[in-house]
Amino acid sequence: MARKEMVMAEDEEAGGQHAAGLDFEQYRRYLTGLAYRMLGSLSEAEDAVQDAWLRWVDADRSAIANPRAWLARVVTRLCVDQLRSARARRESYVGAWLPEPLADSQIFVPEESAAELASDLSVALLLALERLSPLERAAFLLHDVFDLDFREVAETLGRDEAAVRQLASRARRHVADQKPRFDVAPAEGEAIARAFEAASRAGDVSELKSLLAANATLMTDGGGIRPSAINPIFGMDRICRFFAGLVRKHGRQERQVVRYGLFNGLPGYLSIESDGIPQVTMLEISAGHIGTVYIVRNPEKLSQFMDMAPPAGTA
Repeated sequence: MARKEMVMAEDEEAGGQHAAGLDFEQYRRYLTGLAYRMLGSLSEAEDAVQDAWLRWVDADRSAIANPRAWLARVVTRLCVDQLRSARARRESYVGAWLPEPLADSQIFVPEESAAELASDLSVALLLALERLSPLERAAFLLHDVFDLDFREVAETLGRDEAAVRQLASRARRHVADQKPRFDVAPAEGEAIARAFEAASRAGDVSELKSLLAANATLMTDGGGIRPSAINPIFGMDRICRFFAGLVRKHGRQERQVVRYGLFNGLPGYLSIESDGIPQVTMLEISAGHIGTVYIVRNPEKLSQFMDMAPPAGTA
């Protein structure tokens, strides 16, 4: 091929990719929200969306009548494959598995969805989804959260419509059974988060008891990389002993709180711990008391917060 023809071909290809990119970007947030709900990981969700982009570039886009539905199918299938391959890794995960936390500004809500669950990215919901099969999770999310009709869901999953209805129904019952109710005003939530941070850092048993529900649960996820409680800790007294024991063993924890706010829709805080690595603490609060404490310490799940860590040697 002559040099001029090669340059023209390269320019045409670049122009086509640019046009494809402009079309794709309007769906990126929607697709990332779908993939995050499927996988519980922002980094894995972004990888799935990037893979969908590559397929989009190579596709005959003139033959795609509904780009958003086409892309949703691609992302869903990628996520189902990812979940199937990840099942063995999840089973061998060290300690409790928690989803990768999102700050309130990162929450992905499908604007066109009228479903109440569309704005719910709480850890409790994501853990309930984690216990579903990949196909149950996909059917539930596509229909109940992203408002696709069962015909579209069936086409996406390669199942008949009746089977998809059963998958979604089983998932819906499981989510309803597992998902706790909690509701707290933002100001109250932040006040409780601040009080809990101070009490847990000091190992103040009396203050912790005033904040925790009697049947409270503590879950910490270090992924085998950072120290954490391997199993969930149940009950107010045991949780108090856990934090008091940390202070007795290691002294008052050195911690810099970077921000208080909402993470996955829950009150909590982002802190830089004594090892210089971020940690996210999220609190489920009901009737003024903390029912569940989620602490994500696994650095592989906190990469989006790493640039908030202070430089070495600074306060």
